[in-house]
Amino acid sequence: MSEAKMDAGRLEHLKAVVKTDIAAGLYHGAVIKVARGGTVALDVAIGAADAAQTQPLQRNSVFSIFSITKAFTNVLTLRAIELGHFALTSRISDLIPDFRGSGRENIQVWHLLSHQAGFPIIFEVKPGMYIDRFDEMVAAVIEVVKPVDAPCEKVSYSPLVNHVLMAEAVRRTDPKRRSYRAIVQEEILDPLGMKDTSVGLRADLKARKVVPDFRGNYPIGHRGHSNLGPNGAFEEEHAEMPWVGIVSTVPDMFRFAEMFRQDGAFDGKRLLSPATLAQACRNWTGDKPNELYTQRGRERGWAPVPAYIGLGFSLRGTGLFHHLFGTLASPGTFGNYGAGTTLYWVDPERDVTFVCLSAGVMESNANVERFQKFSDIVLSAAT
Repeated sequence: MSEAKMDAGRLEHLKAVVKTDIAAGLYHGAVIKVARGGTVALDVAIGAADAAQTQPLQRNSVFSIFSITKAFTNVLTLRAIELGHFALTSRISDLIPDFRGSGRENIQVWHLLSHQAGFPIIFEVKPGMYIDRFDEMVAAVIEVVKPVDAPCEKVSYSPLVNHVLMAEAVRRTDPKRRSYRAIVQEEILDPLGMKDTSVGLRADLKARKVVPDFRGNYPIGHRGHSNLGPNGAFEEEHAEMPWVGIVSTVPDMFRFAEMFRQDGAFDGKRLLSPATLAQACRNWTGDKPNELYTQRGRERGWAPVPAYIGLGFSLRGTGLFHHLFGTLASPGTFGNYGAGTTLYWVDPERDVTFVCLSAGVMESNANVERFQKFSDIVLSAAT
């Protein structure tokens, strides 16, 4: 038994499971950190950054965290609400006046946070466009994107639109008129001591960076202005992509997750209030399914299930079905994930924090099964 009150044998078993998966070619490697009550029980790097296993992962390997980037934009949005810059009930068209017409004035900030704004599920605004410059993405969203449903009719996961709009609202209402990059740095990364995390691939992190291997598991490319390849936006130093463009390490993401476990504060630095997190960790989508994952689940014959989304967090909720956070997690477990590779969650009932960043992008359903397996093993280790 470890000081963290977790079964060391079960956590050793998790390591063996990861090695078996890698040997089977399911993915290339993973860096994992598990703690209970803030006491670390597992901190390990297994496998490599590449399929040939020639680039061993380290505990401080740098990953593109994909959609976990959205969690940083969510924090900035919730923080702006706490500071009175706007409200959960503010209309996005009031914060971005050029985003009006076609029903867009009915969309409130909380609809964006809970993926209930009524926008179509789109992975790119204009086919083949460069995505690494934030001002260009804002202009494209304003020009092209219109709702197809009324707010709260459906839960349609937003791959990018919602977080482009929220980041722009944060930027426009910032009293210092800072860039998105500067706001993330000064309001999140600096207070939490996340020294190996950046918006875009900071030059000093490049040597440790795991270049994403999509393996045909993503519907589009991600082009950047430097033309570094079909997914080159993830290697751009100056990229600002508030939905997908942050790079980080497991040690840094652990600090981020621990801030949530400790009701919005870490190392004496408070980012969010307990009141905000209590509201954000409620289920705001009722029994409605997540349209994107319902569509993907049909490929496996999985029945539609409730989306369980709060204000910027995925929630475990109740019910027995496939879930990234496992089938053993308490209903209040919350966190965020990135396409086929990255996950963190906090189980407040068991006081457990889990972080995993992996190499080798997995197909969506296979990724759910992989992380469900990991999560259940971790939760079974809590004594």
